[in-house]
Amino acid sequence: MTQPHPNPAPLLAAGGFAFLHAEQTRDWLAAHGSLADWPAFAASWHGMRLDEYMADGGRYRRRRYAVFNAAPGGAILRGPHEPHFQTTDYNRLNGGVERWFEPMPEAVAGSASLGTILAACRALFDELAGGPAWHIELHQFRIEAGPGQLGQPTPEGMHRDGVDYVLVLMVERHNIQSGTTSIHGLDRARLGSFTLTDPLDAALVDDRRVYHGVTAIEPLDAAQPAWRDVLVATFRKS
Repeated sequence: MTQPHPNPAPLLAAGGFAFLHAEQTRDWLAAHGSLADWPAFAASWHGMRLDEYMADGGRYRRRRYAVFNAAPGGAILRGPHEPHFQTTDYNRLNGGVERWFEPMPEAVAGSASLGTILAACRALFDELAGGPAWHIELHQFRIEAGPGQLGQPTPEGMHRDGVDYVLVLMVERHNIQSGTTSIHGLDRARLGSFTLTDPLDAALVDDRRVYHGVTAIEPLDAAQPAWRDVLVATFRKS
């Protein structure tokens, strides 16, 4: 008998967050499409430009960005390239300015893997929120570490993003240690922690109900390149 695919909705509804091991994520995504082009999708994290908007002067983050929109019952469609903006209430380090990041290439934005990820998230968040229109922002992040340089996945510290839901999907860890995600309630009480280690390990967050943050990464071998690649997708009712 075929087993039903796992549904993260109960965990997310109950506690405000869910951690999925790679095999659980793979089973969840399988109901919404294909990851057949995953190797090319993951390889697209190479060659990204530096994030030039780091108020801490850091040179450890590379980033690409894209915006999508989904009307109720309609297709998920890419929107025009636009700046990413957060108020300082949500990002005390880099908020308050329009940040124009390198656009996600069409080959990545139109990939089967990304389409599957977006469809799965949309179905999940529709189930939780009743099927509204969604404004979706996608971020390809590479955090690098080296001799004397820690890589900061969340340099703004424990935070919320000012959206409704967030997916953080591990793409690759290379020659790093740490990078532990912690989840805190609105009263800042610690609710849980986990480390995304394998490709397709995933964290899902109800941004209205919890804070999240990630500890700094450092190289295992300081003589070799070290990085942490993730896809972050945020969904906000529009």
